[in-house]
Formats: sequence, structure tokens, C-alpha cells
Amino acid sequence: MLDNKKIAELEEKAQEIRIMIIKMLARAGSGHPGGSLSSADFLTCLYFSVMRHNPRDPDWPDRDRFHLSKGHCCPVLYSVLAEAGYFPKSELLNLRKFGAMLQGHPDRHTPGVDVCSGSLGQGLSVALGMSLAAKIDKKDYRVYCLMGDGEIQEGNIWEAAMAAAHYKCDNLCAILDYNGFQIDGRVADVMAIEPLADKWRAFGWYVIELDGHNMAAIYKALNTAKKIKEKPTILIAKTIKGKGVSFMENVVDFHGRAPSEDETKLALKELKGE
Repeated sequence: MLDNKKIAELEEKAQEIRIMIIKMLARAGSGHPGGSLSSADFLTCLYFSVMRHNPRDPDWPDRDRFHLSKGHCCPVLYSVLAEAGYFPKSELLNLRKFGAMLQGHPDRHTPGVDVCSGSLGQGLSVALGMSLAAKIDKKDYRVYCLMGDGEIQEGNIWEAAMAAAHYKCDNLCAILDYNGFQIDGRVADVMAIEPLADKWRAFGWYVIELDGHNMAAIYKALNTAKKIKEKPTILIAKTIKGKGVSFMENVVDFHGRAPSEDETKLALKELKGE
């Protein structure tokens, strides 16, 4: 387990990630703050305490793989990659600019991004392919895939879930950002997805339910997943849409709206604890 000092360091880093998310979206004038903010804790834990990767060699063959299935939440991934040293943090302020490296959905122009994403429902199939490749090549790298809760209303997700269990992909770990909202409103109102844990278990997955903002719980869950054999693991992480900015939390409008100038000032003040 992590000691309290390391947990505090990761929590502080996650807060810095949230600050970067707000700054880059404000500069771009468009983008998706809600789901980016809700994902910051487990991406921070992944990249800075769990995953095996090398920013100086993004294509290192033995690296662990991460795939952002909900590609519209790329601000959180870009912020984590910049913080880890894949590219200068100054690039974050070029988000969504024509010809810039950081587009509105991830693509392979960005160091640290293996596969383009953005068409929802496809990411788990991509991650499944990566995990099968590792088994065929007799490599020991792990594959992580972050999905949105609205996204798993799509059938392709469940086809991949069935196949991953069939092929006993124990090197595959899915993470569900279960913040309860999608672009059209509450997930439960658009198309209910419960009983969620039971569904994944029925598809042959090992299920861990957790608080997606509890750094110690996230670390424990990710490391438990490494020990599971002969089946894939999913972390159903209960989160808060817009986490860290009070006026964005659980507000569907901030699924896909960048903050105004005044909102940006207020958000940064809150995140910095001023």
C-alpha cells in the first residue's frame, strides 16, 4: 500500500491536473470539463504510481498501454501526459487550435497516444486487441481502458466484454467513470445501466466497485486487478461530474461547455484553495 505521504502527493498532483484542465479549456473556448475533472484522480494514480511507461520512449515495446475510450475527455489525458513529461506543458494552451498537436480528440500526433479515439463505444474493443496482442507476443504488459458511463449504453462495449472474458484477458483492466451524467442528462434517465456490477459479473469479469476520488482506494483496486487471473477486471469508479469545481459538479451543462472568463477565475480560485 501507499503511505500517507505518497497518497498526499498524488492528491496534490491530481489537483494540479484539474487546474491545467480548466486553463486549457478556457484558452480553447471549447471542450469537455465535466468528465475530464471526474477522471483526474484515477489517471493520476495510473500514470504516477501504477503503470509501467517511459515518457522519453513513448513507443517502448514493453510499456503498459492506456486507451481513452471517451476521447472527448482528452484534456485530462493531455494534462497527465504533459505532467509526466511526454511534451512541454506549454502545448496544453494550444488545445483545439488548427494544426496544433493537441486536437479535440486524441490522435497519434500526440506522444503517449497509441490509438485515435472519440467514436464512443469502440475503446474496449481497441484495448481488447492490445491485450490479445500481448498474449500472442508473450509480453507481460497490461492494458487499461477508460470508459464513460453513458458510453456503455452502446452494444459494441458488451461484445468486447464478452470476448475479453472468453479469451481470459487477465492483462486487461477497464475503468468506468461512473459520474451519472452524459450529454443529454442523467444516465439513468437516458438509458438505465443498472444493475451494473451484476451485468459485468455475468459477462465473466472480476468487478471492483470503489470511490473514484479516494486515491488509496484507487491504488488498491488497480493493484488488486494485477493479481486476478484468467478473467479481465473492471473498476466501477463512482465519481462526481465536474469534481473540484463547486458550480460544475453534477451540472450537465458542463459536460461539453468550456468555462467563461469569470467562471475560469472562480474555478481556479477554488482549485487552488484561495
